[in-house]
Amino acid sequence: MVFDSGMGGLTVVSELKSQGFSGKISYAADTGFFPYGDKTDTELTARIPELAARLIAIAQPDIFVIACNTASTLALDGVRARTDIPVVGTVPAIKPAAKLTRTGTIGVLATPGTLRRSYTDALVHEFARDSLVLSHGSVKLVELAERSAIGENVSGEELKSELELLFRQVGGDVIDVVVLACTHFPLLKDRLSAIAGEGVSFIDSGAAIARRVMTLLGEVRADGDAMLDRVYMTGASASADRLILATERLGFAGQTTIEV
Repeated sequence: MVFDSGMGGLTVVSELKSQGFSGKISYAADTGFFPYGDKTDTELTARIPELAARLIAIAQPDIFVIACNTASTLALDGVRARTDIPVVGTVPAIKPAAKLTRTGTIGVLATPGTLRRSYTDALVHEFARDSLVLSHGSVKLVELAERSAIGENVSGEELKSELELLFRQVGGDVIDVVVLACTHFPLLKDRLSAIAGEGVSFIDSGAAIARRVMTLLGEVRADGDAMLDRVYMTGASASADRLILATERLGFAGQTTIEV
């Protein structure tokens, strides 16, 4: 099962499929509490492990993937304490960014929740202490990503205004690597890259998450298709409407709404 606050985790589903995952994939989104990026630590710490335990009891997956940086940096240990199955979290791609940068200046696009976690600071300290790391926390980009993913009009100016809040910081003019530290943001990767222009790379953790899942499950790369199972949601919202449309297009088996 792949879990996120909204449809961002579908980028991880895409990576699993591209790497040849041949098992069954169910998807869960906390649409009734979307977005996570502007919720308090107390709210999320109380909610996510309880919700994860309920989803695991209902869907009976072999592995639970928290495809959300905010949820992982805050509640990963809490979820693991509630289940015996493997739980894979999402880590901002600070380490590969530090290896990739040539200017020594890295940008991080995330939600405010991810950026205020000490976990993110620890990653920077461990892997990028010799780099200048600039960041921008955006809740707006999460919504823009979902709207864009279902074909709604998202203007270049809307995206540019968010990206400029990163690049206009002191030293931001020499950023050459941007970490997309929210699983929603790869949905906008091509458009953000076009706005940033040549010389700037955008990286995320999706491929690494997929590799970890396949390793834990003993999966071998194959040409077979993954089976897309049910989608679980927690309530009605604009995000839920977008998720229904997106997952129907992808071929998921249907939706179930659970009470929290």
